[in-house]
Amino acid sequence: MKIIFAGTPEPAAATLEHLLADDRVEVVAVITQPDAKRGRGRALRPSAVAEVAEQHGLPVYKWATLKAETEDGRDARKRLATLSDEGAAAIAVVAYGNLIPADLLDVMEHGWINLHFSLLPRWRGAAPVQAAIAAGDGKTGASIFRIERGLDTGPVIATNSEQISLEDTADDLLTRLTYSGRELLADALVALGEGTATTTIQDDATATHAAKITSADAQIDWRLPSQVIQRVARAHTPAPGAWTVLEGQRYKIGLLLPATGGDAPALAPGQLHATKQHVWVGTATQTLQIIRIQPPGKKMMAAPDWARGQEELLSSEPVFDSPDAAEPKIPYEPHTVEAQAEHPTAESEHSAAMNVMARPDVEGEA
Repeated sequence: MKIIFAGTPEPAAATLEHLLADDRVEVVAVITQPDAKRGRGRALRPSAVAEVAEQHGLPVYKWATLKAETEDGRDARKRLATLSDEGAAAIAVVAYGNLIPADLLDVMEHGWINLHFSLLPRWRGAAPVQAAIAAGDGKTGASIFRIERGLDTGPVIATNSEQISLEDTADDLLTRLTYSGRELLADALVALGEGTATTTIQDDATATHAAKITSADAQIDWRLPSQVIQRVARAHTPAPGAWTVLEGQRYKIGLLLPATGGDAPALAPGQLHATKQHVWVGTATQTLQIIRIQPPGKKMMAAPDWARGQEELLSSEPVFDSPDAAEPKIPYEPHTVEAQAEHPTAESEHSAAMNVMARPDVEGEA
């Protein structure tokens, strides 16, 4: 089956490479975001997807917008119509990053087929991997669905699942989902072409929303329970990076692990205690062990290595700052595993209201 590919960052590029190597599908063109300033020199550079496409000699379209009243939008409609006439039957989408106007949703026979990194309808939106980790989900997965007017609301064609471990960062999980998801996408496209694909309508009443991540979301509030803090750190690694403040300086926190054995001291929220082998930090519940930390102006390092150079600072057992909010806020509550266990019937009622607020009624988002 002939397809067009739409995507921008590294996970999308890895998926494009896989589709190009699959002789069951033929990628005839690529759509991606315009070149952007990247790297230390801030020079204009093509997206990861554009680089792969150019290496394979594929035509690449870098429309800044698909809106009909723009020059780019008019060119997009003309070229997509031509590609459809020439036999392209679907547009495979992975993190494209542009709104798709309603009049383009059916430009191909099978429309725009999106690889989304969650088990829909849980965690619709921009940051599903981070949300799954932060909320304490035991598993997540990948979903293939046809884009429609709502935000990630379209009929699901295929899914797979992936367990989330205690040490999984967002990067770890996204990498695994990319490699399993790209195979799922290829199989779904083939099934669509052969007419064997089946679809499942999403249950809007159980939908949850994963909004775009900001740096403020990644600040650790040491007044929260230890398991929540541990998840927040993993969910925001490597970007934007979980962070905290000590004596006016910002530190990034890498991996945190629950204390094992009986050697962890009882500490106040944010309070630090260092030994030759460990660096401990207090929370609202159990003490956590800091495995990796990034001091200001330095690279991420093992926490004991950092502590050996900070004996004077740590001798007083200083305290990491928490946000200024009067009360700590648990991310993604009431959709966390703890909230669902405590109130198993509240999830669907709140999710339905939340989903109505989150869904656009005019355009699909890829």
